Amino acid sequence: MIAERIKLLREKNKMTQSMLAKKLNVTRSSVNAWEMGVSVPSTALIIELARYFKVSTDYLLGLQDTATLDISSLNEREIAILYELIQYFNSTRNKTSH
Repeated sequence: MIAERIKLLREKNKMTQSMLAKKLNVTRSSVNAWEMGVSVPSTALIIELARYFKVSTDYLLGLQDTATLDISSLNEREIAILYELIQYFNSTRNKTSH
């Protein structure tokens, strides 16, 4: 599970394996091995990955299916706008799934 999540997050952020390796101060072959499921990152690197991609370690490890969004830097108005967008997307999805 962690292999797929690392690759998904890396690609979603338009990064190459080399770019991610450089950010984490590891080799590109290490990142490749993680994504291939040959090895797993250390606990410290899992924490670094979670912080870098702004997701929980539970999400990276596959213990949680939803990613989280850090909104701590937003003001109340911006948070309200995000909630409205989420409600809109959820209502749209519910209408199309029936």
